[in-house]
Amino acid sequence: MKFTQLTDDIYVYTNYKFFSGTQFPSNSMYMVTDEGVVLFDTPWDENQFQPLLDSIEKRHKKKVILCIATHFHDDSSAGLEYYSSKGIKTYTSKMTYDITLSKKEGSSAEYTFKKDTVFNIGGKVVDTYYPGEGHTKDNIVLYVKDEKVIYGGCLIKSIEAVDLGNVADASVDEWEQTMKNLMKNYPNPNYVIPGHFAWSKGDESIKHTIKLLRESRKE
Repeated sequence: MKFTQLTDDIYVYTNYKFFSGTQFPSNSMYMVTDEGVVLFDTPWDENQFQPLLDSIEKRHKKKVILCIATHFHDDSSAGLEYYSSKGIKTYTSKMTYDITLSKKEGSSAEYTFKKDTVFNIGGKVVDTYYPGEGHTKDNIVLYVKDEKVIYGGCLIKSIEAVDLGNVADASVDEWEQTMKNLMKNYPNPNYVIPGHFAWSKGDESIKHTIKLLRESRKE
């Protein structure tokens, strides 16, 4: 697992899983607050669930108190039930919760929200925002207001991406409008963090996602 400091209080942690003998990276994020640490998505490798908690507590002398997952795939939600068992409050949208139960994929959160929600934790404000369908029907983004950081998860493609990746559960026709909704709601972000591979400053990743969507329609 690799840790990268993004701002004073926000870190990206990248964990890996093997596919066909090759390590594939997955980005998640956490935020340090006065009350404790908030996870944005979970590791997808169950062997990393506890080491992540241990690493955070060792580094920051604070415990993880909250986890919000952005969609039902296991690279976002695999650790929810484990973290709930450790006394950490876990959240997803109600749509994600329902899809998780119906598809029996990932794991379920302890708590849900039915509409866009604002979390106030230890002096930090985090928005949950549903911009529309894209990588999955239920994908949301998380926005840290003070730092103007969008955590996009798998809805956002990396600037390194050459295609849309896994589209098994995607709504490709709606995805571009979803990106436009996101740009309108959160203009001029400092960072946009995609679900996999490298990120960049500003909204380059969002624009690159739109470019990939338009290219996919020409094929």
